[in-house]
Amino acid sequence: MTEVNKALQVDINGIVQGVGFRPFIYQLAADHGLCGQVSNTACGVRIHIEGPPKRIDAFLSAVTSKSPPLAQIVDIRVAGAPNRSCKAFRIVNSTDGDVRATLISPDVCVCEDCRRELFDPGDRRYQYPFINCTNCGPRYTIINDIPYDRPKTAMHAFTMCPECQAEYDDPTNRRFHAQPNACSVCGPRVTLHDHGGGAVSGDDPVGRTAELLKAGYIVAIKGLGGFHLAVDATDDNAVERLRRRKHREEKPLAVMSPDLETIRRYAIVTPEEAAMLNSIQRPIVLLVKKRPEKLAFSVAPRNQYYGVMLPYTPLHYLLLSHGFTGLVMTSGNLSEEPIAIDNGEAFRRLGDIADYFLVHDRDIILRSDDSIVHSAVGLLRPIRRSRGYVPVPVFLKDALPSVLACGAEQKNTICLTRQRQAFISQHIGDLENMASEDFFRLTIEHLQRILDIRPEAIACDLHPDYLCTRWARRRKDLPVIPVQHHHAHVAACMAEHHLQGPVIGLALDGTGLGSDGTIWGGEVLMADYKSFSRIGHLDPIPMPGGAAAIREPWRMALSYLLHSLGEDFWQSGLPMLARLERTRAEVIVNMCANRINAPMTSSLGRLFDGVAALLGLRSTVAYEGQAAIELEMMAEDRDEACYPFTWGGDATRIIDIKPIIAGVVEDIVRGVPAFVVSIKFHNTLAQGFADLCQDIAKTQHLHRVALGGGCFQNRLFLERLTAKLCRRNLTVFIPRLVPVNDGGISLGQAVIAAAQLDRP
Repeated sequence: MTEVNKALQVDINGIVQGVGFRPFIYQLAADHGLCGQVSNTACGVRIHIEGPPKRIDAFLSAVTSKSPPLAQIVDIRVAGAPNRSCKAFRIVNSTDGDVRATLISPDVCVCEDCRRELFDPGDRRYQYPFINCTNCGPRYTIINDIPYDRPKTAMHAFTMCPECQAEYDDPTNRRFHAQPNACSVCGPRVTLHDHGGGAVSGDDPVGRTAELLKAGYIVAIKGLGGFHLAVDATDDNAVERLRRRKHREEKPLAVMSPDLETIRRYAIVTPEEAAMLNSIQRPIVLLVKKRPEKLAFSVAPRNQYYGVMLPYTPLHYLLLSHGFTGLVMTSGNLSEEPIAIDNGEAFRRLGDIADYFLVHDRDIILRSDDSIVHSAVGLLRPIRRSRGYVPVPVFLKDALPSVLACGAEQKNTICLTRQRQAFISQHIGDLENMASEDFFRLTIEHLQRILDIRPEAIACDLHPDYLCTRWARRRKDLPVIPVQHHHAHVAACMAEHHLQGPVIGLALDGTGLGSDGTIWGGEVLMADYKSFSRIGHLDPIPMPGGAAAIREPWRMALSYLLHSLGEDFWQSGLPMLARLERTRAEVIVNMCANRINAPMTSSLGRLFDGVAALLGLRSTVAYEGQAAIELEMMAEDRDEACYPFTWGGDATRIIDIKPIIAGVVEDIVRGVPAFVVSIKFHNTLAQGFADLCQDIAKTQHLHRVALGGGCFQNRLFLERLTAKLCRRNLTVFIPRLVPVNDGGISLGQAVIAAAQLDRP
């Protein structure tokens, strides 16, 4: 008996545009002998399918089990539909809708198929720097609007040649509806220019660039999400010259190498790190150096790690095929500015840094820095979540009202919520100038447009002077909800792990305005999404000169000495004191004693700085966190000894830092090696905070501990603390999808503000 045909409408939401999903559906329908059509919509993909019920059931099952590698299905809705008596299956033009709910794929690395073609002399795209297909290439950085079709991308300016158009129109071709599809005849092109923007003649700009890099020149290279500044990573003179011109004196520089085999010559690579290096996201991965160092010393001075990535664009592969061990590939900017994305802008901003420019004529719609991950407590965790990951959302436990969260002053990201999805932007950076604020505003406008989210409220940091806070408070069209910085750190961790409060929150970082008007950073909170209470913190001390004390840790060292040892600390015999200019040092001591331009801080980050200065490791810093990083790098992790860690108080436990500082000073004066002092200090913090959490757990009947704050980027401290908390039968939650530092603050702000809206 002939089976009666039925018809269904299937709406699929998720990452289903620009990832080969429609040709996949086309071929799947053909395999099952079904008719109908498929189109992109503002909500994802819509399928009209007709045929025998059993075949349709098998088709629907295969949609989820065999979907393309870059696709991510979030929701499938199936409903009955009128039978149109279709004779075939077609792919039809995209449709716009009132509500845009589709997810957009991030930029991903070139796939193996395209890479083989790139180096195949018989292929028509041999050595074409923009080779791509539906399984790879640019997405987020070239999208101007949705649906994701070529006219709404940076490729709108390039008309496909007949051969490319035939591929684009063929549902059986790997490049069917690949929006960036192009070749050397019709697509973007690479050109080489001198530092003034003048064209450099020659028919092989990539090969000429390789020669220049080997000769020690600095080249600005336009990539997926912006410009890199590149030099040969084995040439110490070239790296030092790049540092001087970029005003990046000591912060480690990222390196790109051609393959894993080459990376293993100079760094230790675990299987997990190898998998991450080879992942489609291609982040920078922090790897332990091999000794003696094989790259130029100035790549990552006084650091145990290299930040390493593999090529992710065809242009990178072509460049690195010229025999490099590695190229320094650092952001194309002056320190603290957003990376350059436009050719003219790059010539203006980078002309005093780069000797040459390797550029192309495909526009970058939105800049996106490289992502950074490191291994900690058994997992690879983001330090910076950007290219390769954005705009994939973090999925929340419950649906929330739509909120725009403005993030923090440093490592800024913004966050937009929609139902159970939290969209965290790419890394925007430190909001310290107008260029950064312009990027911040542009990112908000772009994400709101492509996600079609109209927020009901704006969340911002409690600090009134942050650029992002001032921007939020100027908005008069929406309610503005200020969120305390450390509450947001804890809430971000809770949201990612789908926790409902209350929890014990450890929020440990450098700076954040507290609800009492002082600077917090060594906080133990009892928190849920709606509120928090401060149940423990480091004993506050003066921070002489405010922000100047961050740049000059010797100021914090003097403040800790005065607080812990009194005015007699001058007679302690500390070598550090002999190196100070006494008159200037006495001014700082007077500022602390009389609270003149010396705000109070409970920051753990400042305690790290102070101990590093006491040891003589670092009296001034060239980048954020440098003193703490070098203190961690110094530690010899075989010692289990500790300094005293005590606290007083009942409702709020005040951690006494005096015995810690006294112990550190005593060891230094006795000649105990710095690596021993460092590990004892780390042990003290891990043991002490674990004991404190155990005490709170007993009195508050809580067993979950959520961690947040930049101090947890310290792998040694994080791993020792986590182990000690687990031994006390406490369950520890650490961010693994968003950064534990201020890059994750916007997520916490969003969920806190949504909870305070108190909407059913």
